[in-house]
Amino acid sequence: MRLISALLLLLILRSAEPRKGGRNRERGRARGKGRANAVKRQTSECKEYMEAGEKYLDCQDRQLTGVQQHWPEDIHHLLLARNKIQVLRDNTFSQFKNLKSLDLQQNELYMVEEEAFAGLGQLTTLLLQHNKMKTASEEHLLPLPSLRYLRLYDNPWDCRCSLDSLVRTLQVPSNRNLGNYAKCSEPDSLRGQKLKKMRPELLCPEDGEGQQPGKTPQEGQGSLPKPPPIKKYPDANSLCHTYMFPKPMLDCKSKELKNIPSSLPSDIVRMDLSSNSITQLRPKEFVAARDLKLLNLSSNNLDQIDTAASTGLLYLSSRNFFQRPLSLSPSSAASTGLLYLSTAFAGLLYLRELDLSNNSLHYFKYGVLEDLYFLRMLNLGDNPWVCDYNIHYLIYWLKHHPGVAYSGLICTEPQEFRGWPVENYVKTYNGECPKDKDPQPGKGDTGQGQTAQELVAETEEAEMELLPKPLRDPRPKKYEVTRLT
Repeated sequence: MRLISALLLLLILRSAEPRKGGRNRERGRARGKGRANAVKRQTSECKEYMEAGEKYLDCQDRQLTGVQQHWPEDIHHLLLARNKIQVLRDNTFSQFKNLKSLDLQQNELYMVEEEAFAGLGQLTTLLLQHNKMKTASEEHLLPLPSLRYLRLYDNPWDCRCSLDSLVRTLQVPSNRNLGNYAKCSEPDSLRGQKLKKMRPELLCPEDGEGQQPGKTPQEGQGSLPKPPPIKKYPDANSLCHTYMFPKPMLDCKSKELKNIPSSLPSDIVRMDLSSNSITQLRPKEFVAARDLKLLNLSSNNLDQIDTAASTGLLYLSSRNFFQRPLSLSPSSAASTGLLYLSTAFAGLLYLRELDLSNNSLHYFKYGVLEDLYFLRMLNLGDNPWVCDYNIHYLIYWLKHHPGVAYSGLICTEPQEFRGWPVENYVKTYNGECPKDKDPQPGKGDTGQGQTAQELVAETEEAEMELLPKPLRDPRPKKYEVTRLT
């Protein structure tokens, strides 16, 4: 019996050994598979897609610290914004021979080796803004013969000798889109000066011309110029983020802005200024952003959109009886000696979407919308619209621009019209005018077929004699009276 028990125990132990080994092997395979999947997951997080026949690899917001060598090499656009990349080593991108644009903004870059962009002969756009770069040189740009757009702003540039070759390269006239808006952060004497406009000799002052080694510059002894005064309005490039893909966009959302920032980039097509504290739009606020197609000004405290008189021409519209400006060249406008209105949206000829919701607007001044020729969507919700005569301009403009889809026009004041659609209020306002009736036949001198909206009257010869001779005319004069609604 004992022998049988021992044999059974031995058989059980032997059968358990391969199972255990199998489990270990399975665990090993699982661990190996897990490592492979980890790499695969990191790669699969990047989104690869085609647009306009070109391949994009979108690796934004992935917490990446470097470039993965197994990424597809035939991509045309590489998006690496908002990651944790700190250093770019030589030949980091050399396998991407077809690359046309490289977006590295909003990383933590503080060091870029001189051959980091080697092999990118087709690259036209390089975005390095919103990083921690202090210095760079012309050598970084030598491998990029096709470069047309370079963004360097919002980096703490140390404007000393090491930056000299880069500044001189940026200031070459043919490089007009390289390094715009980038400014010095150090030293204090050059802080705020733009790399594109500063004097390169100030980067490396020679003895007798600038600061003596180890000595503090004294007044009147060749001291460097004082930093320029602080601008009244914040700079868009230092406060907001610019994205080039899929379309150029300036993101100024929730930046506690009280005014429209200065130095708006000229090539953006979308601008988000929502959730700030902007209360007023002044004339020509957006004139620099002429290609803008979408403008979001929602959730501010906006209560006033200004207009300003400029030289031009006014005429009476037969459709809405408002004075409306005509577009004239400065020379022809000046010759008229008359005026037209310049608005906050002046120059935005291509704007298609405008969001003014959740503000404090009561009405629009006349002329505010006159420059928006191609507008297609207007969001006006959550504003305290006051239904009085001032609101009529907005309704008449919308009436004569039927292609504009709008929403949110609801009366909040006065009390008797609260909750009414504004267009219904305007119809009621017009309906209060006394309705003219056709005169009955035989009464009056208007004759058959004439109405109160259109009357024809003849002046008496006796009245003609009272006029000066040049104005007298033996023929009867006629005038047309049109009823104003």
